[in-house]
Amino acid sequence: MPKRTEAAPVVSAAHLAEGRSPALSEVEYGLNLVVSAYHRWMPRAMAAVGVPGLSVVEVLILHSVRHRDRPKRIADLMLVLDIEDTHIVTYALRKLEAAGLIATARAGKEKLVRVTPTGEAACARYAALREQLLVEGLAAAGPAEARMSELASLLRALSGFYNQAARAAATL
Repeated sequence: MPKRTEAAPVVSAAHLAEGRSPALSEVEYGLNLVVSAYHRWMPRAMAAVGVPGLSVVEVLILHSVRHRDRPKRIADLMLVLDIEDTHIVTYALRKLEAAGLIATARAGKEKLVRVTPTGEAACARYAALREQLLVEGLAAAGPAEARMSELASLLRALSGFYNQAARAAATL
């Protein structure tokens, strides 16, 4: 009987899995798949609830502005969403404002952004659709809530390692 061997890790680039951490390559492949699927989901979900034509960044910004129903500064949105280019955020804000989903106001030199009732209603419809199409399936067949929280914590920690590595790579 032939000797049973372990399955090779599922990775997108075998040469990256040859180092000390094949598991990191597995995580990176999983992240690629999750990010792509998540980026497909957000604009399609917004379109399904009656707000077509938004980009991933615009959907993220809308939900971030809606978070806790407090006005947000552009700098805070950039920090929370880890966006480095102000132009990306300001363009998205103009588009969201033109759609009637957010409103802006000045507080001294700073621009504050708040969600409008139209934007709040769109976020509520998105949340309901998310519950129906995504959360119900996860609850029935996916990981338990505690495991999801552990995963979220791990992903936040990994983001720190990647950010540090990016800073170091920029100095080479």
